[in-house]
Amino acid sequence: MDLSELQPGGHDDEPHGDGMRARLNWLRAGVLGANDGIVSTAGLVMGVAGATTDRTAIFIAGIAGLAAGALSMAAGEYVSVSTQRDSELALLAKERRELLEEPEEELEELAGIYVSKGLSDDLALEVAKQLTEHDALGAHAEAELGIDPNEVTSAWAAAFASMIAFTLGALLPLLTILLAAESLRVPVTVVAVGLALALTGWSSAKMSYGPRGRAVLRNVGGGLLAMTITYGIGSLIGTQV
Repeated sequence: MDLSELQPGGHDDEPHGDGMRARLNWLRAGVLGANDGIVSTAGLVMGVAGATTDRTAIFIAGIAGLAAGALSMAAGEYVSVSTQRDSELALLAKERRELLEEPEEELEELAGIYVSKGLSDDLALEVAKQLTEHDALGAHAEAELGIDPNEVTSAWAAAFASMIAFTLGALLPLLTILLAAESLRVPVTVVAVGLALALTGWSSAKMSYGPRGRAVLRNVGGGLLAMTITYGIGSLIGTQV
């Protein structure tokens, strides 16, 4: 085997490099946030459109749904990431303390991890020593905890990213249904949302190396089902009120 194939950049579609995992996580979160914005807002405006043709009513409902959804996403992400961040910082503080108070035990523990991964005792100990000398906390945190001390997530950044992604996704069905002619409002929105969901489904599958066709069908099918149900509910309520 050509060893150059194993070097960073050997395959264009494989992520490498410092911080790449964090950037991919942010990108996935952005795609999922946009997808949530598309589906939830499309379902909302389609439901209202099923009940009334009043553009103002659709606009008010859509804006309210967009604002509520974006703020809910931001708050939920902030709470979730804050909890994760607090846990990671506590574990890192514990690891720092153990490295200061029990350096030999920590070195043996790190070597044992590499032995469990297939290295010989002598090689594992040598690797553990060199990594500890280079960056003790980084080596032990990644091997023992699965945490990169340089990539602890910011709760505020996660909250704003989720809010922006949701808002951008929500704007598509909202603007489409408001700008389209009344007679074409529903079909044009369905087509626009279907295409957008196909794109987000394909993007999420590409980033996770999953089957793209299945992801697209699942994403589009779920979104169309949501719109169909909410439009039916809106139509039923509209005829009764």
